[in-house]
Amino acid sequence: MKNKIVVITGASSGIGRATALEFAKEGNRLLLTYNKHKNEAEKVADEVKELGASDVRFFHLDITSDESLKNFAEAIKKAGGADVLVNNAGVNVRKKLEDQSFDEIELQMKTNLLELIKLTKELLPLIRESIINISSGLGKQGMQMESVYSATKFGVRGFTQSIAEEYPSLYIVSVNPDTTKTPMTEFHGRPPEDVARAIVRAAKREYKVPSGGDIDIWMVYRNT
Repeated sequence: MKNKIVVITGASSGIGRATALEFAKEGNRLLLTYNKHKNEAEKVADEVKELGASDVRFFHLDITSDESLKNFAEAIKKAGGADVLVNNAGVNVRKKLEDQSFDEIELQMKTNLLELIKLTKELLPLIRESIINISSGLGKQGMQMESVYSATKFGVRGFTQSIAEEYPSLYIVSVNPDTTKTPMTEFHGRPPEDVARAIVRAAKREYKVPSGGDIDIWMVYRNT
């Protein structure tokens, strides 16, 4: 891949940042989003330029705001659309269900699933090659303290399978990380660079996974 236009949501830290760096190494054009962490986004912009990105633009995107989603989609349209969309933005509230507030439940549902669906809907006419949805191992197996987060990630996988059937001209897959060293996990688990490399390989269609399928990170690296 080179000179492809790649959209990555939630790119100021964690898996999103690592994915931006991986795509930058191959000279791609990056359209990245951040929500609250503008300083971190500016640092990532400098990093991807140093690594060889042919162009980089950061956009503020509040994934829970319909107006923000529509404004971002309009910006992508003006940029000429995109070849690859990586739906990465997410949030996790790790508590027993009875201890979660309605606001915490709604934040996870909106950020991880509802607004991912809405953003994909807005960008679909503008995407030329592939959509990579970041789900989770918890989208395949539930766990205590993760009921709402797990539900959203199961939903991401179902959404991926369904839109792959609706849009056969695109390659659409779920990438399912196991626990990864990010701010969300308090930096426990697998390096985010492992996940990022798998995302780039997925965009290149290097895995024998059909559209609508799953790329499980723990299987990708099972012998390493």
